[in-house]
Amino acid sequence: MKRTITYITLFLLCFCSTAFAQTDALTKARDLAQKKEFAKAADAYAEALSDNPGNAEVYHEFLNTLISAKDFRTAEKLVNGQMMNRRQDPLLVIDLGQIAAAQGKEKKADEYYEQSLQMLNGDDILTQQVALAFTKVNREDYTLKTYERARDLLRNPYFYSGPLSRLYAKTGAIDKAIYTLLETNPGQGGQLEDVKTSMLEILGTDVKKQQQAQKAIIKKINEQPENPFYAELLTWLYTQKDDWDGALIQVQALDERNKEQGARLIEFARYAGKLEANEYAVKAYEAIMEKGKDLPYYSIALAEKLNVQFRQLQNDPAFKKETALALEKEYAQFLQQYPHYYVTQTVRDYATILAIYADKPAEAVEVLKKVIDQPGNSKTFTGETKLQLADYYILGGKVWDASLTYSQVDKAFKEDVLGEEARFRNAKLAYYRGDFEWAQGQLNVLKASTSELIANDALYLSVLITENITEDSNYVPIRRFAHADLLLFRNKDNDAQTLLDSIMTAFPEHPLKDDILMLKAKLAVKHLEYTQALSYLKEVQEKYKEDVLGDDAVFSSAEIYQKYLHQNDNAKKYYEQLIIDYPGSTYIQIARTRLADLQSGVNTLP
Repeated sequence: MKRTITYITLFLLCFCSTAFAQTDALTKARDLAQKKEFAKAADAYAEALSDNPGNAEVYHEFLNTLISAKDFRTAEKLVNGQMMNRRQDPLLVIDLGQIAAAQGKEKKADEYYEQSLQMLNGDDILTQQVALAFTKVNREDYTLKTYERARDLLRNPYFYSGPLSRLYAKTGAIDKAIYTLLETNPGQGGQLEDVKTSMLEILGTDVKKQQQAQKAIIKKINEQPENPFYAELLTWLYTQKDDWDGALIQVQALDERNKEQGARLIEFARYAGKLEANEYAVKAYEAIMEKGKDLPYYSIALAEKLNVQFRQLQNDPAFKKETALALEKEYAQFLQQYPHYYVTQTVRDYATILAIYADKPAEAVEVLKKVIDQPGNSKTFTGETKLQLADYYILGGKVWDASLTYSQVDKAFKEDVLGEEARFRNAKLAYYRGDFEWAQGQLNVLKASTSELIANDALYLSVLITENITEDSNYVPIRRFAHADLLLFRNKDNDAQTLLDSIMTAFPEHPLKDDILMLKAKLAVKHLEYTQALSYLKEVQEKYKEDVLGDDAVFSSAEIYQKYLHQNDNAKKYYEQLIIDYPGSTYIQIARTRLADLQSGVNTLP
């Protein structure tokens, strides 16, 4: 037993000694190569490779070092030595070509490269290895030939279309690149998305290239009218060109030809809506509805069309009340025709239109009461609807009904974020009423909320109350401000503005001034007075930079420039300022995302 242990110990010591020696030689070789002492590095690589002759990484580093040292004879010997065990390896032939090219023998190099191509056998792994080897020696013309040769061997025009098309595009052969992609037959094996990805990479936003692609796809459609995938690809291309009219025509034709009864149109409408091409989303939904009320997608199309129009209303700061009233009428007719939508988001959107845009909070309250009474509602849906109901009670001046409803949701969702949201809104209602002590008690708990948004809102309101109750217990300014905030919530903007002005006149040095300026900026944006809003925000930035609202003012300025004024350079300036001056801001992540989008030429705000 002891003798066995001794043998094992001796074996391990010898093995470790060899491994360490190899590692030392390789480390030494790499250090010398880094210092460009190639001749010395070559000696060290020779030692490292002799210890492990099958190590491909060491072999290639050794070869490149010999070429850098211009020791071409030794380099050829090295490759020929490897060929003793790998006679039919085209990768070694490429290495010989690399050596010849390094000596300026381009014709000889090409002979080796052509020879390596003849050694391909259709094996995909070998093809990829050879293609990569050519790319590494900066001969992408031979990378391209590798894929072409492999495709010919396999007698399949669909193979390697992705890399081939990209290589053709790189050499400027755009027509050939597009043709190669289209030859893949995008219908096979779910390849359509791969073709779209490759085509997007080739075309980018170049209008001329997009026109070339369009021409090629239409030719394919004419050659294979029964193949739906080329028509689908053309639809996608139209959307990339922002030619939504052309896309819609294609989708309608496909839907009709394949007797899909609106299935394709509804997917297109959703896609258009997602990209804020709302006009075409609505047109697509209307095209479905024109097919007839008896078809399965009719009610879905109508509901989703109303939703798109609702979002358009929400995103329009200059909306006209007549538009809201017309949409309200459409919703009412829809819900009367399809009462089962009373347990969906559609009816809650209808209530929002009534309360916020049509100035009919009492009617909105009645609609939401009816929703809550519907059988089959989920607990969460009922809770969310009750929160909305309580908000609209406030709009109608029924603050006690609002408080009671918030409390019901709080009790029903005690350990849930929905319950915390109800508790926060109830605390804010207490603040509106001037019951600051009770509000503060709730806010102190909510500052530890698991929801970052609720925690931040609670912190802000708590600080607002704490910092603005003066030592002489003068509650007048904060009570007026809270009431102005309530008036703003109830859309009584003129009354809110008057009250805010009265605070600034009566208490010009009161610490509420930055909060007042922020609220006045919010009012100005609501009334499309963007220059005035920016003026208020600038004053906050200049005079209250270190206070809690400093980052809010910078972020709001960026958003006004991006969303309303479409001055992206100014928006970028403010997003950059926020990132630099307020690294701990809750807006930091969204600011980084929007800045990156703007820098890449994308405006993600509607």
